[in-house]
Amino acid sequence: MTDTDKLNLQSLNIPEEKREDLLRIFPEIRTEGGQIDFDRLRLALGDMVDTGKERYGLNWPGKSACFKAIQTPSMGTLLPEPEESVNFDTTENLIIEGDNLEALKLLQKSYIGKVKMIYIDPPYNTGNDFIYPDNYSESLQTYLEYTGQTGEEGKRFSSNTDTDGRFHSKWLNMMYPRLYLARDLLRDDGVVFISIDDHEADNLYKLGKEIFGEENFVASISVQINPRGRHLDSFVAKTHEYVMIFAKDASNADCMFGIEKSDRWIDEYDKCDERGRYRELGLRNRNQAFNPITRPTLFYPIFVNPHSGDVDVVSSNFNSVEVLPVTADGVKTCWTWGKIKVANEKSLLTAKQVSDGTWRVFRKDYLEKIDGSIATTLPKSLWVEKEMNNDYGRRSLQELLGDSIVEFPKSPFLINKIVEVGMGKDGLVLDFFAGSGTTAHAVLDLNKQDGGNRKLILVQLPEPTDRTDYPTIAEITKERVRRVIKKLNDEDGNEKNQDRGFRVFKLAESNFTPWDGSIDQTQEDISRQMEMHIEHVRQGRTDEDILYEILLKSGFPLSIPVETMQVDGKTLYSIHDGIMLVCLDRNLTMPLVQAIVDRLPERVVFLDEGFAGNDALKVNAKEACKLKNIVFKVV
Repeated sequence: MTDTDKLNLQSLNIPEEKREDLLRIFPEIRTEGGQIDFDRLRLALGDMVDTGKERYGLNWPGKSACFKAIQTPSMGTLLPEPEESVNFDTTENLIIEGDNLEALKLLQKSYIGKVKMIYIDPPYNTGNDFIYPDNYSESLQTYLEYTGQTGEEGKRFSSNTDTDGRFHSKWLNMMYPRLYLARDLLRDDGVVFISIDDHEADNLYKLGKEIFGEENFVASISVQINPRGRHLDSFVAKTHEYVMIFAKDASNADCMFGIEKSDRWIDEYDKCDERGRYRELGLRNRNQAFNPITRPTLFYPIFVNPHSGDVDVVSSNFNSVEVLPVTADGVKTCWTWGKIKVANEKSLLTAKQVSDGTWRVFRKDYLEKIDGSIATTLPKSLWVEKEMNNDYGRRSLQELLGDSIVEFPKSPFLINKIVEVGMGKDGLVLDFFAGSGTTAHAVLDLNKQDGGNRKLILVQLPEPTDRTDYPTIAEITKERVRRVIKKLNDEDGNEKNQDRGFRVFKLAESNFTPWDGSIDQTQEDISRQMEMHIEHVRQGRTDEDILYEILLKSGFPLSIPVETMQVDGKTLYSIHDGIMLVCLDRNLTMPLVQAIVDRLPERVVFLDEGFAGNDALKVNAKEACKLKNIVFKVV
């Protein structure tokens, strides 16, 4: 096995439960340390492994570094900023200020499999419109230098120019690890929408199919964003961009939703029975590509009672008429329903004799569903509504902030439609290229319109703007969402029946200083390192800063309610109705520990400084937790 093969296998980033499944199925691949021996796995798989040197796929310089970026854990944390937030204590919406790659890593444990829909409007790679870290292995350090949080001089982020020899490669290096990590955050019925133009559309299409699987590519929608066309284009004035859609699992029927039918469509429902209005649709598939050869199970006779028009898949009597899915000129096609569905739902089917004497089978398509909602139709692949173009994007931003501020902001109407087809009225929406905050604007508006309860996570880099009022793009994001919330509250008379708020978090170094394994192994250097870890909490960090890092590392969402209480005169944080208790006091005593244990949480977390080097106290605290089957943790 080559080094490249090993890297590709290791880059699978197999979750712990999947790793255990592999070790159970192939016990021979287990190493002495309980890990996977990929050489043995390859032997066990045999012919299932592609060993050819030339393979179909998307490759570019730096792809292997992407896997390293994905696997390198973040050494950062997210610091709460209540003063920049709206309704911090009650809201479940988040705005994260920081590099989105680091943010996606930090969200993995708490939000894996919880996001219903992702929308992103990433840089289009026009030559000067995005910044990227020069060194992916130093992502957090790069970000800290970029934002002036360290004493290092020189920014490690730079723009991508079309004169660079790796123009497309840099864009792919930026996108690959982010999409890879984002996929893991999606629910099984999750779906991602990505805006893009011609510069990288072909690469995004291939990239998405590699990450999500070719079978999970849903569609590429053309959106008219500039009806006049771009006057600087050569030969053809382009009026559209694309929205590419990939599903976590396209076989999941709940990954996409239909669009409620308009008046023109409703007029087609011209018949009525005791259930309501309906229209008749032919059961025969009109697409001749679907025929007895391509769909053999859908070519079978349906038997019609000539007196009543009732149908069945078995002959009810010798007078039944056998009807096959055949065109008037004798071309064999197939039915749209299989035998079992026809048998189970034959009450929705009827047959009629047409002018040439042949019989046709129809199904009743009702306007209203069983639950009373209006029937929907599939979204089309061409969106030309005028409200979706960039003029409306600029206008909506200008109405809120008095200035459009950013170039080419997306229209909230576009995001509104994307959210409608990408999720129901509940669920979590993620946008990790938040820009001016259009996604939040659209989701909050839509929640008001349909009474939905959709939640938000936005991530935005604090990219400088050279403005004094809004020095960074992240400041624009936050202020826009504040004003959207105020506008909606003013319209509703400040009703509090919807979540109109957001918690702000900012990317920073971990609250706990890590052990530096790169130092010289001299006695003096090691001694200095050990002295630093006597008090390993960074200077200037608050208990709330530490608390939210503990929540992230423990797998709790950043939106979880936190209750503060007093126990034995000390402050205690209760998470999720006491399922976890966190005590960050620097002066622990055994009576305090016992009082916490007596509350019977599932987990308890103490600050190591609280034991003040008293090993006996720490051992006794651990034993007290063990007696009550409580998980004991020290940070």
